[in-house]
Amino acid sequence: MAVPEIVFHVGLGKVASTYLQHRFFPKLQKIHYIPTNRYRQVPDIIKKGKYGRYFVSREFDQQLEREVSWFASYYPEVKPIIIFRRHDGWAASQYRRYVKNGGHLPFTGFLDVEGDTGLWKVSDFIFYNHIEQLEKHFTHKPLVLFYEELRSDPWAFFDKIAAYADAAYDPKDVSLAKVHTSYKEKELKVMRKMGKYIFGEELTPTNSRSLSGWLHRRGQMLASYAVLYPSKLLPKRFVDPAPLIPPEELEKVRDFFAEDWAKVKAYAEKSATV
Repeated sequence: MAVPEIVFHVGLGKVASTYLQHRFFPKLQKIHYIPTNRYRQVPDIIKKGKYGRYFVSREFDQQLEREVSWFASYYPEVKPIIIFRRHDGWAASQYRRYVKNGGHLPFTGFLDVEGDTGLWKVSDFIFYNHIEQLEKHFTHKPLVLFYEELRSDPWAFFDKIAAYADAAYDPKDVSLAKVHTSYKEKELKVMRKMGKYIFGEELTPTNSRSLSGWLHRRGQMLASYAVLYPSKLLPKRFVDPAPLIPPEELEKVRDFFAEDWAKVKAYAEKSATV
């Protein structure tokens, strides 16, 4: 049996992975897209040999290295795609998701670039390490793209993916509408204040692959929504006016990872000319 061609989108959270999985990847032509909820069944699906070319997408963050190693143990010949977002914007978006899910720590408790005592570690934000992992495990060099490109020129962004995957798409089939709406800062401030009382000092990690983990995660989500939705009606005067994330902390993040960002941008530019 011929080795199938596989394109693997190694997605990071908060860089439009969900949007792409719903709005764009399924619209690609000349390649079979395997939905993200069937990721664990990918080896079995491909083994059946129904199609000659496959496009796989899954969202990872701190699990990226482990999952890339797992996937490469089956298919080292894949063509990987990874999308980055400038560190300060990515950190801010990841923190907002953490708060939305019930986290109560201040931003520096989530990411501390000075002492590295945060919930997320500095190493989680070294993007070039991800590129090295992809080069280590896969035979093809990754296509490196940027969230900012998608925001500024989505069609050029889509064209790059289609060309790399040797696929095509009809622009009429692709919606630019968001998949999820974001919560405003006011609701997130209320959620952060209440999170400690609802979920305790620390959020309990869940294994969503098991039934008990899935049920626990759904319970957490319902508890969060029970705070987030009513908080929309709360007048602003009852909410702390201080920003959810101090701007000076984001400036620190941007400065701290400036070298890493430059390396990633240079890699993408060099790869585009090859």
